[in-house]
Amino acid sequence: MFGNKKEIEKVLMALSEQLESEGVMKIELVVCGGTALNILGYIDRTTKDIDVIAFVDKDILTKADPLNPSLLVAARKVQRDFNLPDNWLNAGPASIMDFGLPEGLMDRVKTYSYGKNLIIHFLTRYDQIHFKLYAAVDQSGGKHYDDLLSLKPIAQELEKAAI
Repeated sequence: MFGNKKEIEKVLMALSEQLESEGVMKIELVVCGGTALNILGYIDRTTKDIDVIAFVDKDILTKADPLNPSLLVAARKVQRDFNLPDNWLNAGPASIMDFGLPEGLMDRVKTYSYGKNLIIHFLTRYDQIHFKLYAAVDQSGGKHYDDLLSLKPIAQELEKAAI
């Protein structure tokens, strides 16, 4: 469980170090959900995992399911070191790519580097509204609905997200 931005960033730095020890030169991920919301300051709540949607290679997005084997090895070491739950790093929401991503998504992400080799593109408010609306409907409310309300979407944003 991650209680705040600082804890998340500490784990991401450790993941970068483990990737380096695995010989991974660079890996870029697109991340959504509670982690992105916390990192970007939209919410301040505990989250149990990091949701990966896609890998990025030369501006081309590919579905993150399955996760890269080297990434999984590094993630298991971080899991052990920080006593994290199974699937703390997962591609659970990657299936959203089957339906298509909001147009211009990569123009809106906020990009952070962790160490030498881990680059994460966090979804910003507009795209989080799309994903949270889908998840809230798919899972009948819960934390996704609460997160959606925290983003304070206007009617036009909800209409675009619903398409």
